Amino acid sequence: MATTADHLRFILGLKLKHERLDRGLSLKQVAEEAGLSISYLSEIEKGRKYPKTDKVLDLARALDVPFDDLISLRVGPTLDPLKQLFSSPLIQEFPFEMFGLEQQDVFGLITEEPQKAGALMQTFLEIGQMYNVTVEHFLFAALRSYQQLHSNYFEDLEAAATAFREARDWSGTPTSVQTLRQYLIDAYDYQIDMDALAADPDLASFRSVYRTNGRPVLYVNSQLLPAQQAFVFAREIGFQALGLQERPTTSSQIRAESFDQVLNNFKASYFAGALLIDQETFVADVADLFAAKTWQPDRLSALVDRHQATPEMIFYRLTELLPERFALEDIFFMRFFNESHTDYTVMNKALNLSPVPIPYGLGMDEHHCRRWPGLQLLRDLRAYRSNGMETPPPEARAQRSHFMEQNADYFVLSMARPLSLTPDTHSCVSIGLRVDATFKKTVRFWNDPGLQDREVNLTCERCPLPPEACTERAAPPTLHREREAQARKEAALNRLFTKTQPSAS
Repeated sequence: MATTADHLRFILGLKLKHERLDRGLSLKQVAEEAGLSISYLSEIEKGRKYPKTDKVLDLARALDVPFDDLISLRVGPTLDPLKQLFSSPLIQEFPFEMFGLEQQDVFGLITEEPQKAGALMQTFLEIGQMYNVTVEHFLFAALRSYQQLHSNYFEDLEAAATAFREARDWSGTPTSVQTLRQYLIDAYDYQIDMDALAADPDLASFRSVYRTNGRPVLYVNSQLLPAQQAFVFAREIGFQALGLQERPTTSSQIRAESFDQVLNNFKASYFAGALLIDQETFVADVADLFAAKTWQPDRLSALVDRHQATPEMIFYRLTELLPERFALEDIFFMRFFNESHTDYTVMNKALNLSPVPIPYGLGMDEHHCRRWPGLQLLRDLRAYRSNGMETPPPEARAQRSHFMEQNADYFVLSMARPLSLTPDTHSCVSIGLRVDATFKKTVRFWNDPGLQDREVNLTCERCPLPPEACTERAAPPTLHREREAQARKEAALNRLFTKTQPSAS
């Protein structure tokens, strides 16, 4: 990576702090010897300032360090992990400003104890290598934090989508695929290719690919459902209407090159959802759904049909509007998929706005709790396919779920369906709503006696339920047993240490 001014300031500050502390000198002593103010020297050590050459010479003399050693990018072994970290793509791309920080703020925190910080950073680097943690993991984690900070509701994007739709008289019924496609062609001179992706086995899993060589070209997979095609076109309109230049070229990002790219992709996608599913119309429909005294799954399915959307689009739109418009703030969203010939289930998308942990990023060998309604729907879809039966349309299911370890109750809605691009793969989306006073007042069917009350956990490996209490268990409770064994050992040690001391023999 090319050396930046920030990088130079950080390395110099790190060296100065290390040399000063190694000699047991205070800021005041070095500042007086070098003819600098204490505040200026402090700014240099924190990586905020880079002094002129004559001042660096004065500092080298004050610390009795060769000038060339001080300005060199080489550092000792104890500081090398810090240098690696702050010259890495992670630090260069991580959006510190989103959390009210600058890179220099982080430099200042770490250089307080550079040797200890170096050991800590070395540990993090080794953990990252061991578990194959990439820059992308951090960037997408930062995006989720950004969504959580705003309760996943972005008024500026909602307003932009509403203004765009009204200016073109697209209000009322959902805008058709043909209208969206033609708008890209007419307004932004897009060339649309509906054949290339589906015809190439290596590209058939992509929903869309974008490239530009003067005229923008959008490749769209012809196997997508009409609702999915509409979203692809609406997201492209979002990139153009919002003036988002830095962007991914593929529908599902295979590589995140910067946080701006990740954030812009999110903004365009949010705009697309708001453009296709009008906020006010949708809120009225959801209020009508919640007003029913009993749970009626067909009404949720009808909501999907009315807005000409997929279950995922509807459920994700709920995560955007429930906190802001219904004051239902403790919610989570999860998307699972599995192949029809196996019980192996993978969570590939999650957003948690609740205090209850959801099993995102748990050990790859762990088995998600089979008591969640979404995983039950996936099991039913597998049964249909294995019996040679025709796959049913997306089915909605609801359940009152009690998270045992957190002692928290959530009302969980789920829908599942085969994927259009890979029909042998089934997808399920779920949204969980905290059962509190606001929820009970808003969702009238919450206590429908026809619904199940089930105790759930994160994974089978973490679950304390005995075998006779859970027939769905997919794996033994290995992690729970380890925790129990550890607790017994600690209790035994406590008993041993609290006994009266034996008399000397």
